[in-house]
Amino acid sequence: MHKQIFRRRTLVRAASFLLAAFVVVGGLALQARARAEAYRLYLENGYRHAFAELSANLNELDVALQKGIYATSPSMLGALCTQIYGKAMSAQMALGELPYSNVELEQTAAFLAKAGDYAAALSRSAAVTGVCSDEQREALRGLSAGASDLSARVAGLQSDLMGGAVTLEDLEAAEARLSAAEGGGHTLADSSYQTVESDFPELPSLIYDGPFSEHIAGRTPAMLEGREDVTQDEARLAAARFLNLKPELFTLVSAGSGRLPTYSFSAMVDGGELYVEVTRRGGLVVELLHSRPVESAALSREEAVAAAAAFLTSRGYPNMTESYFIDQGNVLTINFAAQQGEVLCYPDLVKVSVALDNGRVVGFESEGYLMNHTLRDLPRFPVSLGKAQAALSPELDILSHRLALIPTGGEYEVLTHEFKCQSADGRHVLVYINAQTGQEEKILILLEDESGTLVI
Repeated sequence: MHKQIFRRRTLVRAASFLLAAFVVVGGLALQARARAEAYRLYLENGYRHAFAELSANLNELDVALQKGIYATSPSMLGALCTQIYGKAMSAQMALGELPYSNVELEQTAAFLAKAGDYAAALSRSAAVTGVCSDEQREALRGLSAGASDLSARVAGLQSDLMGGAVTLEDLEAAEARLSAAEGGGHTLADSSYQTVESDFPELPSLIYDGPFSEHIAGRTPAMLEGREDVTQDEARLAAARFLNLKPELFTLVSAGSGRLPTYSFSAMVDGGELYVEVTRRGGLVVELLHSRPVESAALSREEAVAAAAAFLTSRGYPNMTESYFIDQGNVLTINFAAQQGEVLCYPDLVKVSVALDNGRVVGFESEGYLMNHTLRDLPRFPVSLGKAQAALSPELDILSHRLALIPTGGEYEVLTHEFKCQSADGRHVLVYINAQTGQEEKILILLEDESGTLVI
C-alpha cells in the first residue's frame, strides 16, 4: 500500500515537473518571439525613417538646385551650393540605411555624389570669378531635372510602402533576389527600387574641375603617352627586372582593363607572396606588394628613407623628394614627390614601403606619377613671399616655406606657396596660398605621433 502511494506521488511529482518545464520552455519561446517581433518593428521603423529622410532630402535638393539656376551674386550662389552639398550628403546617408545592395543603388548613389561634388566645385569657382556661366546654369538645370524625377519616384515608392502595396519584406529580400538573379532565378527587376534605377533619368555631362567630370574618364597617363603596348612575357620580364628576380618566378594572375590597364603577376619570395602590376602600355611597374611578415626592426627611419630614395633613383625616378611617412608593423611607408627646380610637384606621387628588418622594398605605388609626371612649363608667380605671408591667419606661426604644385579636385594643378605653420596649441598646419591670385587654396592638418604623420 505504501509502495503504491509512493509510486503515485512520484508520478504526480514527475508530471508536475514536466508541466513546469513545458511552461518555462513555452514562456522562453514567447519571450524570444516577442524579442524578435520587437527587433522586426525596430528595423521597420528604421527603414521607414530612412525612406522619409531620403524622400525629403531629394525634394529639398531639387529646390536648392532650382534656386541655384537663378542666383546672380557669389554670396547667394555659395549659400545655395552649400545647401545642395548638404542635402546630397544627407540623402546619401539615408540611402546607406536602406536594405539594398550597392549594385541596386549604384545610379542613385552616383547621382548624389556628382550633385554634391559639382555644387562644391561651383561654389569655389564662383568665389573666384564672381559669376556663374551659362554652361554651369545648364548643368544645374540638368541636375535639378534629375533630382526632381528621382524625388517623384522615391516619393511614389514611399507612398506604396505606407499604403501596403510594397512590403518591408519585399525590400529586405532585395539582396536575396540579387543573388538569385546571378543564379538564374528572379531578376533585378523584381526589386521595387530597381524600377527606379532602371528608369533613371538621363543626366547632363558635367565638365568641371572635379573627379566626376566627363573629360577625366578618357585621360591618358602622361608617362605612357607615345609608348608601345607590351606582351605578357615582356611585362613579366619588366616585373622581374624591377625586383632583380628571375622571370620564371612570376605567374600571371590577371590582365586588367580600365583607365590604367595592367598585367598582374604573383610569386612566392622570402616566405611571402609578391604581387606586381605592370602597365600594358610601356611595361612600367605601377604597384607591388610583398606580404612577407616583418618581425623586427633593425634599421632606423633615416636609413629606410635613404634605402627608398636609392631604390627610386636606380629604377628611373630621379629628383624625388620625401615628404611624410608612417611606420606600421615594422614597415616604413614614405611619400615621395617629383622636384622640378625649386617647386615640389605633389601630383607626381610615389609611395615606397621599406621593411625595417633588412631594408628591402615590400611596397610600391606609382599611379600618381604615371598619370601626371611631365616636364612642366611652370608659370611665374606674381604673388611674392611677403604677400603670401600676409594672407595667413595671425594665429599661425610660420615654421617653413617652399613652392609647391598641388592638384585640384579634378585634373588641373595650381602653383602655390606652401607654409608649414604651428598653431597656439602646438598643432602643425599646412597652408597653401595661390601664387597667381594670393588666395588661400587649401588648408591641411598634420596628425603626428610616434608612428609618423597623417595629412588630413
